[in-house]
Amino acid sequence: MDEKNPWRFGPTRGELWFWLWLSLGGLALMAVAFLRNGLPSGPALVEVGLMAGALFGYLGGRSVKRLIRREHP
Repeated sequence: MDEKNPWRFGPTRGELWFWLWLSLGGLALMAVAFLRNGLPSGPALVEVGLMAGALFGYLGGRSVKRLIRREHP
C-alpha cells in the first residue's frame, strides 16, 4: 500500500492562514467593542462574549495547531 498524505482532503496551508487571520481579526474587533461599550449584561454576555469568543478562539487555535504540526496538504 502506498503512502498518501492523510491530510489531503483537509484545509490547505493558505486556508489555515486565512482562518487564523480571520479569528484574530474577530477577537480584536470584539475587544474594541468591549472597550468602547463595556461588557454586556445578561444573555448578551453569553451570546456576544462567550459564544463568539469561543468560535474565534477555536478557529485560531485549530489553525495554529495544524500549521505547527504541518497537518495540511
